[in-house]
Amino acid sequence: DSKRLPPPQREALYERILAHALAWGVGQVPAAAIDRDGILPATREAMRLAVLALESSPDYLLIDGRMRLASLTLPQQAVIRGDGRSLSIAAASILAKVTRDRLMVALDARYPGYGLARHKGYCTRQHQAALAQAGPTVIHRHSFAPIRRPML
Repeated sequence: DSKRLPPPQREALYERILAHALAWGVGQVPAAAIDRDGILPATREAMRLAVLALESSPDYLLIDGRMRLASLTLPQQAVIRGDGRSLSIAAASILAKVTRDRLMVALDARYPGYGLARHKGYCTRQHQAALAQAGPTVIHRHSFAPIRRPML
């Protein structure tokens, strides 16, 4: 599980994956898409974009969890706890996590005061305090707590 690896180890594995993978792709959707469509449709869309970003078309998709990508006609299989059972799913998890962490570091420079480089956007006390003081930005998911409900 990529979340259990320390950041330096994820970074090292990220570089090894890029060096040895036959193809790789990352898909991203903006926070507004999550607010508009919901987390599962937005997740499916990000996965679809990742597949489309591949330099060559895959023969088969292994997808972590219970999800299927109906928008793609490729053969596919959902694998529950796939990051612990499949090397390719584990590699994809690492690529996604490192990409997200790097994005949070870059966004920290654009949106100072939220501590994004430190907590990577997770709902820590510091992040909640920054939201209460400065309010949400366009990068925040407005449909998610604590933004959705008034701060106490």
